[in-house]
Amino acid sequence: MPLEYLVSAVVTLFVVVDPIGLAPTFVAVTAGLPKAARRQVALRAAIIAGVVLAGTALIGDWLLRQLGITLPAFRIAGGLLLFSIASEMVFGVRIERQSKAAEQAIEEHVRNIAAVPLAIPLMAGPGALTATVLLAGQAAFRPLHLVILVGVIATIAGLCLLVFRLATRIERGLGTTGSVLLSRLQGVLLASLAVQYVIDGIRAVLNA
Repeated sequence: MPLEYLVSAVVTLFVVVDPIGLAPTFVAVTAGLPKAARRQVALRAAIIAGVVLAGTALIGDWLLRQLGITLPAFRIAGGLLLFSIASEMVFGVRIERQSKAAEQAIEEHVRNIAAVPLAIPLMAGPGALTATVLLAGQAAFRPLHLVILVGVIATIAGLCLLVFRLATRIERGLGTTGSVLLSRLQGVLLASLAVQYVIDGIRAVLNA
């Protein structure tokens, strides 16, 4: 059903992209930049990540067919990858990795921080790309579902933009404890979705 697919797409992409969790990273990466420059970085990062994920949604299923990879196989592999990301979120490894990526970007003076590391790999990273391909596979040959998926991607990108604009306030409001608790909760949700992807993939293989 379109409603069930909508809920699944929203929850999956929201948890994987984790817009609120990106707020501290955005603050760190854009530290020292003027207010106008930070707004431009936020807008460009959201657009780049949205375009990358939307492109993945549109051609991801076709690419799998060209490579001879079945959707059940990709569901199992993707589910395992998402579960790995979820475990990092639950045990706090992901936050540490994002902070290191931000610090490295600052140290190396990356010319376009909107593209790297904000859009790629923090927003449109392996987990988000995998989740997008999985959702696109579920929407195969159903144009309405594909439109819903692209709409959800645009919404998540817009939410990231809003979070980046309010990053300093969000970080101050959540505090360290709030950020950690939110990341743990999202990790548990993502782990559940990842296990479901693996179960669906195995079931499809056994029924083939």
